[in-house]
Amino acid sequence: MHEHSAHNYHPLPVVVAQAAGAWVTDVEGRRYLDCLAGYSALNFGHGHPALLAAAHDQLDRVTLTSRAFGSDQIGPFCAELAALVGKQMVLPMNTGAEAVESGLKVARKWGYEVKGVPEDRARIIVAAGGFHGRTISIVSFSTDPDARGGFGPFTPGFDVVPYGDPDALAAAITPDTVAVLIEPVQGEAGVVVPPAGYLAAVREICDATGVLFVADEVQSGLGRTGHVLATRAADVDADVYLLGKALGGGIVPLSAVVADAAVLGVLRPGQHGSTFGGNPLACAVGRAVLELLSDSGPHGMLARAARLGEVLQHGLAALVGSGVVAVRRSGLWAGVDVDPRLGTGREVSERLVRRGVLVKDTHGSTIRLSPPLVITPDELVSAVDALAGVLAELG
Repeated sequence: MHEHSAHNYHPLPVVVAQAAGAWVTDVEGRRYLDCLAGYSALNFGHGHPALLAAAHDQLDRVTLTSRAFGSDQIGPFCAELAALVGKQMVLPMNTGAEAVESGLKVARKWGYEVKGVPEDRARIIVAAGGFHGRTISIVSFSTDPDARGGFGPFTPGFDVVPYGDPDALAAAITPDTVAVLIEPVQGEAGVVVPPAGYLAAVREICDATGVLFVADEVQSGLGRTGHVLATRAADVDADVYLLGKALGGGIVPLSAVVADAAVLGVLRPGQHGSTFGGNPLACAVGRAVLELLSDSGPHGMLARAARLGEVLQHGLAALVGSGVVAVRRSGLWAGVDVDPRLGTGREVSERLVRRGVLVKDTHGSTIRLSPPLVITPDELVSAVDALAGVLAELG
């Protein structure tokens, strides 16, 4: 793998051959509890039977038409996703970065055609520490030197403000500002949860200044936080939602921009597109994902994520002061800051591999846990126990 693939990743020393539910098996037959879940792309676990059934059925029918023609899946998918999110229109794409790029284009075009910003002057405000993908435009406003270094010249038109600071956001808005793009919870930064009231303040500022609130919920959306959308946990509604990862069920890439017609209606034929965006196979799997999320009762995926999040919080909180400096959590998603005197996040992750648990480090001594929503409470406790064991070794 390392000889012929580009070295743009530094994977943990695990080579997966099979997977089911919350477990993966490597080429030598060792099993690991997957507490990363493809950075939330596998919210419903590996090989969920309903998602596999939808994929298998569609494989036998038609997988791609391009957008030159319609299919019997794209219309229902768009209608069902719009209904789940509470918006009017859906623009289906493939990857999360494509959804973000599409959202940026839509926001700029809305700014020119609806808000009346002079041509080529549109500006978009983003938050420091955010992660939205790795295209040239996106890394142009990244504050991560690894994501940004060596890739200039950069795309203009972006203003960076501190995350969680509504005063700084308000001060940055000008007549040329068309949108504010933020993650409701910053995933790559280490599951950074904003201060209470921040998302509501963003909504109020956008309303007062005639600016679009664009929420990047590629990681935080579709059940990860115990809600369909992380913004809804704060009783806030954005103007534009960017979705991905879990939308494809861990089977196919599928992303989407979701907004009302007053926003997405600015796109007309020939102005934006994607050969694979909204393909029948992806839409069929996406519809099965939406069906899993539609159960808002006590036995549904959302309620399960909320309950398991409490189990995770209880276990991780007990480690604070015993090798853990701080824990941040939103639903079944946590960032754990390990005492840097004990080791880096990479070292902790490698030791957890030896104990049969897969997590991933981010910056410095921080690790992230985002297990699939199908994990059991006992499995979750065992993962926390493994982390406690690693901290004891290092201490």
